[in-house]
Amino acid sequence: MALDFEELNCFIETILAANDGDHFTTLGIRPEYVERHRAGLSMPYDKALVGDPDTGVIHGGAITALLDTCCGFAAATALDDLGLTPTIDLRIDYMRPATPGLTVYADAEVYRVTESVIFTRAIAHHGDTERAIASVVGNFFRMELDLFAGMRRDFRAAQVLKNSELKAGGSGNE
Repeated sequence: MALDFEELNCFIETILAANDGDHFTTLGIRPEYVERHRAGLSMPYDKALVGDPDTGVIHGGAITALLDTCCGFAAATALDDLGLTPTIDLRIDYMRPATPGLTVYADAEVYRVTESVIFTRAIAHHGDTERAIASVVGNFFRMELDLFAGMRRDFRAAQVLKNSELKAGGSGNE
């Protein structure tokens, strides 16, 4: 089966917004784009994410979480069907502090796919990819798609229900 990128994008949006108070919603991570072997996310500046109150710079852990998530979603684009790709290893280099008040963007790409590992790289920046805040190289586990059969079934059933509620005039959030 070929990966449905519209479905993957909907899945990513659902993961990022599904649980109030989880790290995705706390960090405010938002999808920007998803395409074959690439993904982009953003994280708006928030004073709650500041690691150094004297400078107002976002904590490095928030940048790491953004980059890890972005690479994981890019890795998922290398699969043949909807699934997850757990992080095996992540190496990050911080090049400069994020500028207080500015949104941080992450752009990730898959550069190699093997039978069991998907290799990615990404950068965090403020819109100028030539002035990276951080760069990362990550390896993600390419698990058997059969492990996600239940997840796919449940997600697809929920989408059908949501779409039927929307067509019937409901909000889809009841």
